[in-house]
Amino acid sequence: MELLCVAPSALLLFGLTAAVAIDPYLRKQQKRTMLGICVLVFVLMGQNYLDYVLATGTPAIGLRIADSILGYCIRPIVLLLFLHVVRPARRYTAEWCLVGVNAAIHLTAFFSDVCFTIDAANHYRSGLPILSSSCLITSLILLAELVFLTVREYRLSARMETLTPFFVTVMILLALLADGHIGAVPQPQSFLTIAMVIGSALYYFWLHLQFVREYERALAAEQRVQIMMAQIQPHFLYNTLATIRNLCLTSPETAADVIEQFGTYLRQNLATLDQPDLIPFSKELEHVRVYAEIETQMFPHIHVGYEIEDDNFMLPPLTVQLLVENAIQHGVLAKEDGWILVQSRQVSGGHAVVVSDNGVGFDPAVLVDERGMHRGIRNVRERIERQCGGSLTVESTPGEGTTVTILVPDAPEA
Repeated sequence: MELLCVAPSALLLFGLTAAVAIDPYLRKQQKRTMLGICVLVFVLMGQNYLDYVLATGTPAIGLRIADSILGYCIRPIVLLLFLHVVRPARRYTAEWCLVGVNAAIHLTAFFSDVCFTIDAANHYRSGLPILSSSCLITSLILLAELVFLTVREYRLSARMETLTPFFVTVMILLALLADGHIGAVPQPQSFLTIAMVIGSALYYFWLHLQFVREYERALAAEQRVQIMMAQIQPHFLYNTLATIRNLCLTSPETAADVIEQFGTYLRQNLATLDQPDLIPFSKELEHVRVYAEIETQMFPHIHVGYEIEDDNFMLPPLTVQLLVENAIQHGVLAKEDGWILVQSRQVSGGHAVVVSDNGVGFDPAVLVDERGMHRGIRNVRERIERQCGGSLTVESTPGEGTTVTILVPDAPEA
């Protein structure tokens, strides 16, 4: 019957261990630390049950003292290991010294009763209050540091998530009070151990959310690098340098202007590496204009126009610019009189950006052909959907032109 009381906690801890073992977002060091926590909590559960058996069965005073010392030593270590999960790079020398002092104090029970002892009647007797409370004091210090460090390391926006570390703390404190109220009454599983099992699971899943967000932010940064590098296409770079060379011979002043525009273009591309997920449309439009001016210097038969009625919204960087580049390279470049029109306007529930051209057109059902010429459109669509919850639609007729429309929903009110 007593084992049935332990089963729910054991099953929860077993599931937590399995989740940690297969978690793809945990770094190796963090995974090892979390698995170490699971092992120690398993040991703590076993220690609790053994203490119950020794307290209610045939007296074995020496074994019960050793079992109690083990429990008092493990509890602070579990909290300290969580600090290593939250901030792996830190050494926590002072904290480990504190845990070592706590262990040394309780080890005195083998030869003295200054901390605690088990009397001849097999009853637990505490010693000096300051020494017998060392495990509690050490645990409270580490618990306070854990809450402070997690909130500082992971600044949260979701209120419910912010409550998780505090909920775990309150749960552990209530468990301590419950164990203190029961006193020396034997029980197969202490309230504190149950709280540590549940708290470990809650803390892990809370940390897992933060690890996933870190991974997504790193992935977004990597994608920004890839997008930036993709924007500086070799043909555009070579054509721009060739144009500047020719202008140096025929029109040095115009060559100087193109060099300045090209420098601005490169600077804006590099700046996207430090940009947040979304930027103002006005900033994206500025980049479009610089790019278009360079292209029209190289290809005077291409004209780029603008009808901007709305610029008070945010969107991912290098999206409209990529659409304009795609329209030039794969749409109007072969036309004798090619034009591209960039429009923006407010619509019901959001904002619309339209890039249209009179180019060669294509089948919109196939956005990637054997040369990948429309991969850019698909890339923009994925980023618009993922980063701002918007949409991208394409209307194109072979031989007549293409119209790409981006819809960006209104930002939610703070």
